[in-house]
Order: sequence, then structure tokens, then C-alpha cells
Amino acid sequence: MILVNGAAADSVPVTDRGLAYGDGVFRTLPVKQGNPQCWQWHYRKLAHDCAALALPCAGEEVLAAELARASRQQGDCVVKIIVTRGSGERGYAPPASPRPTRIVMASALPRYPEEFARSGIKLHLCRTRLAAQPRLAGIKHLNRLENVLARAEWNDAGMPEGLMLDEGENAIGGTMTNLFIVEGEALVTPDLSRCGVAGVTRERVLAAAARQGVACGIENLTLERVLAAREVLLVNSVIGAWPVKELAGRNWRPGRHAARVQQWLDEQGD
Repeated sequence: MILVNGAAADSVPVTDRGLAYGDGVFRTLPVKQGNPQCWQWHYRKLAHDCAALALPCAGEEVLAAELARASRQQGDCVVKIIVTRGSGERGYAPPASPRPTRIVMASALPRYPEEFARSGIKLHLCRTRLAAQPRLAGIKHLNRLENVLARAEWNDAGMPEGLMLDEGENAIGGTMTNLFIVEGEALVTPDLSRCGVAGVTRERVLAAAARQGVACGIENLTLERVLAAREVLLVNSVIGAWPVKELAGRNWRPGRHAARVQQWLDEQGD
């Protein structure tokens, strides 16, 4: 089911600024047995991203009710929540009093091979680079054209994700995932102060590491540093955590840190 501003619908006005300019934000989360996973984390991040764009955000109770309604007939599914600035006049200037559009849609959970989580994945090294824009860094905004172009670089079901770098050749994350590497006994994730999306699952791993007393840094990660790591992991709210087994000719075996992160995410699943 798709809800637009609380009503069943499958379209928005052609004047919507989300369509015209990517003027909005979104979240994607799994729903299992009717329970939206880590809902408070996702709503908090949605509200944060809306505030960063001076975009009014619907209340938590409103969105929770629409999420439940949209997913009711789907069983286990993925729900995507989109908030745009709504319709406006022609031109970039935003309306003085925006009337946001909110879209809540449920779709089937993607079925990935179990071996991705158990044995790891092959990771494509993307040619498309992420441009620096500190004003938008970390925000899950609707303008994801860089990710679209990067994901179009390969077509191999056995290689489900690609690693994106910035213009300085620093690793930022996957086209749909956040990145962690293991150095010694420490986890390290890229600094996203210039570009990239700071996902909820990344936040959850950082919080779990702090609780467990595991060192976890946020630093610039060159490609060379990634290739030299003991382990490489990718995370998001739908896949959980995948170890990487191959990237740019480098091979790894899944290690204990991958299993540890998967356990942390399973324990915090709801």
C-alpha cells in the first residue's frame, strides 16, 4: 500500500518540489511481524534531517499510524517514508509557508542469499565520485543521483554493492550502505562531514561499540587503508551487516568482528 498525506494514492502533483528538485528526505526500514524495526531511531533521524532542511516533519504518532496501516497487508516488508516540501511555484525559491507531502509505502523485503551475511560479498569499486557538500553531508535527502549513476556501473547479482569514494579518494560508503573497517581490535567508520549518508544502522553500531567497550573511530579512510584492513563490513537497516570478501583484488575471510556486529544488530532489532 502507498499512502500520500494519509490517503491511499499512487501519485503526487507534478509541482511537488520532491519531484522537481529532490527537495526532501526519506527513511527506509524493515517491518517484521507488524513491528517496525528500530522505529524511534528512524523517526529521530527523519526529524533531524527535516530540521536540517528547514522542512516541517509530521509527528511521530502520525507517521507510526500510517506506517502500520501501509504495512498491515504486507506481513514482513520494507517501508519507505518520504517527506518533501510539497508543491511550489516555478523556480528554486522555497515557499514561505510550505505544505509538506508525506509518502509512506510498503514493499516486499528483498531476498538476499544467506551466504552474503555468512561468507561475505564481492564489492565493486565505483568510478563515480561523491562531491563534497558539507551543508547536506550526513542527510538522507532525495537527491541521490550520484548513487544512481554509481549503481549503474555494474550488473552482477553476485556483487550486490559498490564502494563509493569522494573526490579526494577517501572511502565514504556503499551505494546503499555505511562502511566499517577493522584495524587491530578497533572499528573505524568514515568521516561523513563532507558527503555521504549517516545511516541509522551506522549510529546503532557506534552506540553498541561504546556500550561494549570496543574502540570505534570516525576518521578519513583512504582506499589504501580499507584494502589494508583486517575486516571490512557494510551495514544498513535492511541487510543488517555484510562482511566483504573481495574488493579491487584484495580478499578477506569473515572475521569475529563481523559476527559481533551482526549479533549487536540482532539484539537491538526492535
